[in-house]
Amino acid sequence: MKNDTLFNEFPEISAKAWKQNIQFQLKGADYNKTLVWESPEGIKVKPFYHSDDIVGSTGNVPAINHSWAIGQTIYAGHEEQANENAKKELGRGAEAILFTVPTEKISVKTLFKNLDTKKTPLYFDFQFLSADYIGSIVALPQYNGGKMFMNVDIIGNLARSGNWYFNLKRDHEILNGLLRGSCENVLSVDVSLYENAGANITQQLGYAMSHANEYLNHLSENGLLGQLKNITFKCATGGNYFFEIAKFRALRLLWKTLAEEYGLDIECHIMAFPSKRNKTLYDYNTNMLRTTTECMSAVLGGANTIFNQPYDAIYHKDNEFSKRISLNQLLLLKEEGYFDKVYNVADGAYYIENLTGQLAEKGLELFKSIEKGGGFLKQLKTHTIQQKIKESAQKQQKRFDAEDEVLVGTNKYINESDKMKDDLELYPFVKQKPRKTLIEPIVERRLAEAIEQKRIGNE
Repeated sequence: MKNDTLFNEFPEISAKAWKQNIQFQLKGADYNKTLVWESPEGIKVKPFYHSDDIVGSTGNVPAINHSWAIGQTIYAGHEEQANENAKKELGRGAEAILFTVPTEKISVKTLFKNLDTKKTPLYFDFQFLSADYIGSIVALPQYNGGKMFMNVDIIGNLARSGNWYFNLKRDHEILNGLLRGSCENVLSVDVSLYENAGANITQQLGYAMSHANEYLNHLSENGLLGQLKNITFKCATGGNYFFEIAKFRALRLLWKTLAEEYGLDIECHIMAFPSKRNKTLYDYNTNMLRTTTECMSAVLGGANTIFNQPYDAIYHKDNEFSKRISLNQLLLLKEEGYFDKVYNVADGAYYIENLTGQLAEKGLELFKSIEKGGGFLKQLKTHTIQQKIKESAQKQQKRFDAEDEVLVGTNKYINESDKMKDDLELYPFVKQKPRKTLIEPIVERRLAEAIEQKRIGNE
């Protein structure tokens, strides 16, 4: 018996031959106008891909050698209840917990009670900046040997709120103190803000690297690079399935390239959340379909931990049913879809490899442009970043308004009998809160807000 594989029985076909055959099948129709479309990032997507189409250094994308974890978010407004909720969610199948901590009054001892921190990764979203509070977590016996991610992002807070926690100098001093101490996994870059505000993928990647580079520059100048053991990127996953897979891969590639420039050999840690941008108030059950594909993109792109979003999160307070559904979506992907059985599953897919290379190159070009213009902080202060995101968001909004970008049940295939006015427990639109800020904040806004407000007004 021959050892030849089945592939040896068939001749290799060139990309030119494939294209000629497709053009023949089109019977005179224009190939480029009929089958090629252009993404918001300026990438022309073809109907087929060949090994000739792999561009850039995608072969250098760091190999993913981890299984992904199912995360669940817990609001820790009351420590005892948050602790009970965390244990309940872990019992249901969650593998990591993200605590949103609103104030320093929350007791960390109570919050961690009977939680196996060696087994369960814990993430934090502190709505304040306090070295003492984080130090109290590090001092607990549970911290030793546990995986805890503090997600301190002072620049992200500036971009989101328009202000530092205290001021530029003090915020950086607190960050320095945390890195000098025995606290690991301190630093984070919130990329989700850019997606949720309407930035395209190139912008998200370029801003993520420039945002991270501000930290690396600061640490280098203060002799603290050696203290950096990990960096976490918090990402939101949009609805463009294959592009989002490529986005996560490009992010790892770009971080590896940037880290090497500083002599660092540190992998980035990625937390992934579904985008808020495309979620809708009407026909809200379709949000489950959107979050499912977005979680799939994050898994296949190589995120470390996936946190799903309940389908009714934009208008309902936390409730048992929708949180359970959101957790089950991830459990189905992992336990019944076998999405944790193969690492680097996207490797070798010519389309995804091509997208990864193009997005990485475009993201790198934008990063270089920002650095040439004075860096991320300077462009935040001159409102250049804010304006570029607004322009991208407006283009996306125009496509939505013209029904070129479809959200089923909202701007197309509308159920006129669907009423929501009396079901709102939360205000689902951007809240206007006039306040004094150092810079213009970057504002998250859903695509469907204007059409939903008009529809509610007509109910």
